[in-house]
Amino acid sequence: MSKGMIGKKLGMTRLFVREGVSVPVTVIEAGPASVVQLKTREKDGYEAVQLGFGPKDEKHSSKPEQGHAARAGAPGFKILREFALAGDGRLEVGAQLTVDMFAPGEKISVTGTSKGKGFAGVMKRHGFHGGRATHGCLTPRGPGSIGCAADPSRVFPGRRMAGHAGAARSTVKNLTVVDVRPEYGVILVRGAVPGPNGGLLLLTKK
Repeated sequence: MSKGMIGKKLGMTRLFVREGVSVPVTVIEAGPASVVQLKTREKDGYEAVQLGFGPKDEKHSSKPEQGHAARAGAPGFKILREFALAGDGRLEVGAQLTVDMFAPGEKISVTGTSKGKGFAGVMKRHGFHGGRATHGCLTPRGPGSIGCAADPSRVFPGRRMAGHAGAARSTVKNLTVVDVRPEYGVILVRGAVPGPNGGLLLLTKK
């Protein structure tokens, strides 16, 4: 069985659990994903399953993409990702994986691309506290000193400075699956996950 699934973030809401406590949850459309290829140790050097998510029109797929996706009975896929295999259950090319592979109470990791925040200063990007607010401070949001003048006469690589913030691959681990709703093809995960609504997510079981 696959240890992961491809999904899409739909948004956030809240649930009231049996004790009457409000729980924030993220609604994730998990699958259905098609098994496109099975990697084997003999042929590829490792074992994995390649899943395809989101059907793609034939006119938007190249000939190699169409030939690769034909094994799964589709003209093409928008997303192809590989996941490790777990358990003794054997998958077949063309099989469909759905939200049924998840169970309430299960722990998963969610990987996505965080929201882009454009060019940001050091306070927003790195959490710097800024300069003092009194005694004539002229750089209340500036980075301050970035190195010595005479020695070493340069700025060391890796210095935290202003720049492009966000839009980076991010993983949140140990999120709890609160509920699974196969009739809608979604799972409800406690807490927030990276990325905007409609963003691609990779769900990995522990």
